[in-house]
Amino acid sequence: MTTRTEPPALRWLIGAELNRYRREAELTLNALSRRCGIGVPKLGHMEAGRYQQFPDDIGRVLTACGAPRADADRLCCLAGQQDARAWWAPWAQVVPDWLRTFVGLEALADKEFTFESWVLPGLFQTEGYAAGLTRSSGFVHPDHRERFVAFRQARARRVTDVARPLAVHAVIAEAALRLDVGGQSVMTEQWKHLLHLAGLTNVTVQVLRPEGGPHAATQLGQFMLLDFTKVQSIAYTELVDGAMFLQGSDQVQAYRVVAENLRRRALTPAASTAFIERMLSRH
Repeated sequence: MTTRTEPPALRWLIGAELNRYRREAELTLNALSRRCGIGVPKLGHMEAGRYQQFPDDIGRVLTACGAPRADADRLCCLAGQQDARAWWAPWAQVVPDWLRTFVGLEALADKEFTFESWVLPGLFQTEGYAAGLTRSSGFVHPDHRERFVAFRQARARRVTDVARPLAVHAVIAEAALRLDVGGQSVMTEQWKHLLHLAGLTNVTVQVLRPEGGPHAATQLGQFMLLDFTKVQSIAYTELVDGAMFLQGSDQVQAYRVVAENLRRRALTPAASTAFIERMLSRH
């Protein structure tokens, strides 16, 4: 488990894959260097994503690790893609490195599972709700609040992107639905927006009620799982001033088990929609 704060998303993802193949081959950096002819410092930079990884170097590394040719071709092809970070460039000065890395990874992902216990998922937030959270966080400078809210809204558009919509499965604790962010008018708009999103074919929303009993995420406030077509899945969770990116298969599987437990404990998607509709009707 490591904290990643600097590399752009695509380089981080490729580096995590290179690290995984090396560890599966039970090779140290020194042993790998002797096999592939690439210096240890450069191999370390490739795994950390500090510099661009070139397809030829990736091929040499994976061949030395004994990876199947198809896997090498897949990762080399990924290295040739443009890093999916350009969309957040206008907000680079107001968004921390670790969050830029995550949203870049999110832009590359095909599926996302998200669990929230106290606030609604960022992908589902209205402008008013996002503004209320930003004002209350204490971490965003007053001069940057408007731009940070604009960044939140730009990120949320991935859910409704016609060309390549992100498939999102969200389990939301009832407390997050009831947390008053911005007053009743903001919450009414937010609940309506949540119902609209729940009706999309690429979005699944489940509400986790206290009556559902204890669950595997009792000690967790929030986490996400990102699934990709060409590389292994990752798990992600935020800290007070940073984030944790987990790419180990055992670590990711542990979070996947938690996600499945949450799905079973939460209301069904249909019952969840009905629950939100009842909340809206009472207000």
